[in-house]
Amino acid sequence: MEDNLDQVKLQAQDNLEIIQMFPWLTLVIFTIPLIFIARNKVYPSLLYVLALFLPALVSISIIFAPNMLLPAIVLDLLIFIFAGFDLFTTPSSSSLTAERIHQKVASLAKPAKITFQITNHGRRTLKVVLVDDIPEDFDADLVTFTSKITPDESLDFEYQVTPTQRGKFPMHCVYVRVKSSLGFWKRHLVLPVRTELHVYPDLKQLSHYALLARTNRLSLLGVRRTRKVGQDNEFERLREYTRDDHYKNINWRSSARHNKLIVKDYQTSQSQRVLFLVDCGRMMTNESNGMSFVDHALNSALMLSHVALSQGDSVGLICFSDKVHCFVPPRSDIGHMNQLLHASFNQFPRMVESRYDEAFLYLANRCNKRALVVLITNVVDEVNSQQVVRYMQTVSKRHLPVSVMMRDHELYQEAEQTESLFNAAAAAQILNWRHDVLNTLSHQGVFSLDVLPEDLTAPLINQYLEIKARHLL
Repeated sequence: MEDNLDQVKLQAQDNLEIIQMFPWLTLVIFTIPLIFIARNKVYPSLLYVLALFLPALVSISIIFAPNMLLPAIVLDLLIFIFAGFDLFTTPSSSSLTAERIHQKVASLAKPAKITFQITNHGRRTLKVVLVDDIPEDFDADLVTFTSKITPDESLDFEYQVTPTQRGKFPMHCVYVRVKSSLGFWKRHLVLPVRTELHVYPDLKQLSHYALLARTNRLSLLGVRRTRKVGQDNEFERLREYTRDDHYKNINWRSSARHNKLIVKDYQTSQSQRVLFLVDCGRMMTNESNGMSFVDHALNSALMLSHVALSQGDSVGLICFSDKVHCFVPPRSDIGHMNQLLHASFNQFPRMVESRYDEAFLYLANRCNKRALVVLITNVVDEVNSQQVVRYMQTVSKRHLPVSVMMRDHELYQEAEQTESLFNAAAAAQILNWRHDVLNTLSHQGVFSLDVLPEDLTAPLINQYLEIKARHLL
């Protein structure tokens, strides 16, 4: 019996000597299985790496005690056996399914709620780490979720994202990391869940405006109450008296019936046209409050479109840069708002020079009837300013033009700083030149607005209401 044991030890020593002669062979033997396992997205966990430190420490002790060789080998084999057994307990891709629930439409820079559901179809409880396929242009409040899912259980995970860009954003899958039973292995699963989120310009401001309009509190948005020149004769509705109403509009019969003051509202002239020309060229790539000038321009244009459509006017839209990108013919029904939203949500600024001649020629060929033409752009050079002045003057012969110039925060900051007087003088010169351009437009009968991008909505609505009240259109 002792002779047999001695022979086994001698044979084991011979095998170890062969392995020592070819150390790369040991590396290949242990690496190739890991490579095949990794092809299925299964990787050793931190627990497995820490467990391998035990035989490593025992192997170091062989230097001082050669008889520790056999315990080191046995410990290695035990760890590999347990790890091999644990490898077969890693969940398969069919053991988990996912579903994502969210609204198809979201508003720019407004939080949107997204919910995804994970269902465990396996036979054991799984500890999972979940990450949804969030687009890069979104800001999320919570990215990674960790939870335990029992067999046949479905868990819902909810988070909010804030889109920072408009457009169509596909979400393809949910990323899952799950561990084996003993925790020696972790597997990365990709659960297919394809949905799309369409990010439109700010939509919630429309409902906010409608609410304030019904309660006669539009002053909270900066919209002024405009005094009408003359009086339209078409009756619109009865409503409660407010402090700003004229006493001549009080309906005494209705006031006596309701035991409170009731006034008459009259409609302004309807069936008029408002047409927006939104510049999407290189000068509109500047940003303010995290959004490009085009985003602010479209938000304000859509807000004014809602106001004009609610008053029975027709609204159209032209987006252009070096060419015309989209055209929405003027229409007056309230459902036309959906067409304006769908046409504008995927319009982005482009690093090209704006062709004002193309845009105004397109306008002349498509809109012959008199309209309120609102050009929203940003001009900082003499060439483009001359084009704007020339074409707006030409348009004024048939239409009523309104020129909206976006202010650049950085330009005003440079003019006010005192560290570099040269930069401050150059910025001040540009601002003076810009002021002269606006004066030239005003002298030619063009209504002009020079506002910060984030403050555009209220002045634009006030300008429209003033034009309506003075019957200029």
